[in-house]
Amino acid sequence: MPTNYKAAIFDLDGTLLDTLADIGNAANDVLTDRGHRTHDLDAYRHFIGDGVATLFKRILPDGTPTPEVIADCVSEFGVTYGRRWDENSQLYPGIEELLSELVQREIPIAILSNKPHEFVGVCVAEFLSAWPFDPVLGQREGIPRKPDPAGVLEVCEALGVAPKECVYVGDSSVDMLTAKNSGAMAVGVAWGFRPVEELVEYGASRILDTPSNLVELLLEC
Repeated sequence: MPTNYKAAIFDLDGTLLDTLADIGNAANDVLTDRGHRTHDLDAYRHFIGDGVATLFKRILPDGTPTPEVIADCVSEFGVTYGRRWDENSQLYPGIEELLSELVQREIPIAILSNKPHEFVGVCVAEFLSAWPFDPVLGQREGIPRKPDPAGVLEVCEALGVAPKECVYVGDSSVDMLTAKNSGAMAVGVAWGFRPVEELVEYGASRILDTPSNLVELLLEC
């Protein structure tokens, strides 16, 4: 397939998988256990995307939570999400067909997420094991999280391609900035957690209305 793009790197939550309810329910469990009010699940669309620590900075009551409180909440979330991660999560419609076509066309695929690395692996094993994602990277200690370009650069090194030869596909401003910071093409999805206007504002070169649009985009290049 003639294309200037040699690999597709994907965000996970809000891009490949609809995980909103499971993340929100697990975070609300932590808030309930601490005697705090919970949030509507739809509100989590704006809380998710910058890692678990930032999630709790956003959802805890007004006031600046101490690093100790944040660390405790992150630890508790690991337990609650570990119980609930697969209750409602599922592939978005059209993702299965998209991934199968990319594999058929021999386009390498990878995942880069701000979700904790352990849970990225669990979710990929459960929902995405039919496709050869490699590498699969979540947030790891000592590695800057998105929108720092370090993750994209690590993926590109593993694949033996340059960032300009990759598309980075995601659903948030963080994802668009990650692509721009690394030199990859920023591709936003209209079905994810954040509005299309946010993706455009933060530099999306293209917006996908449906997953199949990604193949069409690659065929254009």
